[in-house]
Amino acid sequence: MHLVIFGNSGSGKSTLAKELSTEGKLGYLDLDTIAWTGSTPPQRASHDWSKEQISLFVNRHQNWIIEGCYASLISLASERASHLVFLNPGIDVCRQNCLARPWEPHKYRTKEEQDRNLAMLLDWVGEYKLRTDDFSYQEHRRVFDTFSRTKIEARSNTEVKTVANELKRLLPENQSSQAQ
Repeated sequence: MHLVIFGNSGSGKSTLAKELSTEGKLGYLDLDTIAWTGSTPPQRASHDWSKEQISLFVNRHQNWIIEGCYASLISLASERASHLVFLNPGIDVCRQNCLARPWEPHKYRTKEEQDRNLAMLLDWVGEYKLRTDDFSYQEHRRVFDTFSRTKIEARSNTEVKTVANELKRLLPENQSSQAQ
């Protein structure tokens, strides 16, 4: 399985990707880890470097999941994907999920630092359909609509759970046990 999961911040991408990765023993890549440099303040990594990192990752893993909100990087990853999942549960749900988000140590040194960024994040999530940048609904819709292989859009948390169950049945380990 070669799976790309994307959507707005707070849509459930990381939660779903980590769950599937753990259960299916799949390689896991959070695009946040290759989209930014380690500088202070953070700066976007070059597109070429991020592209190279995606290529290295997919070549290193027989089965993998890549998740994120960067349409340009999602487009690159989707060239090698068998499945594309667009989590689009709505802005209110994304905001609620952001409020319940656990500390993300790969992004913030402390939980307090993450919490100081929360108001900005909630505003940014709310502008999803208004923006025209690499993280916008418009760009996500374009990536989804132009993908020609298996694709799924989940429009609520309930649909996200249904999609998770469907994808679990497709995991390589589950496929081999069903064939026996």
